[in-house]
Amino acid sequence: MLRDDIKAATIASMKAGDSARTGALRLMSAAIKNRDIELRTGPAPADDDVVVIEVLTKMAKQRRESIEMYVKGNRPELAAAETAELAVIESFMPAMMSDDEARAAIQALVLELGAGNLKDMGRVMAAVKARMAGQIDMGKAGGMVKAALGG
Repeated sequence: MLRDDIKAATIASMKAGDSARTGALRLMSAAIKNRDIELRTGPAPADDDVVVIEVLTKMAKQRRESIEMYVKGNRPELAAAETAELAVIESFMPAMMSDDEARAAIQALVLELGAGNLKDMGRVMAAVKARMAGQIDMGKAGGMVKAALGG
């Protein structure tokens, strides 16, 4: 499980004296704990890794936006720190699918679900999010699903 991998990596980085990596891993653990607290009121998630990937994806997106802003603001030292954190976060995320792989996976999912028109888009998007979270850019996924459904 990813949660256990993050804990083990935190301990290893602390023993190695890598304060930058330890800080990033602690931020990840804190964000995951915050998400756990948010989820206490609802039903327990079916797969813990999906929750962790969701948190890591959100953190990675925040870091990318920060890097872009720091570069525009001529703050290379802050951009470098965010880039280092992003590298640690991405090391725990599943590999991203290429656009062609994502289209093929979505097409297979559409066939599996028996979706035939745009009315089924919500159902297909829910399945995409559940099965491919962290592996596909959800911003592009909507357009790919719409194209697969003939929209």
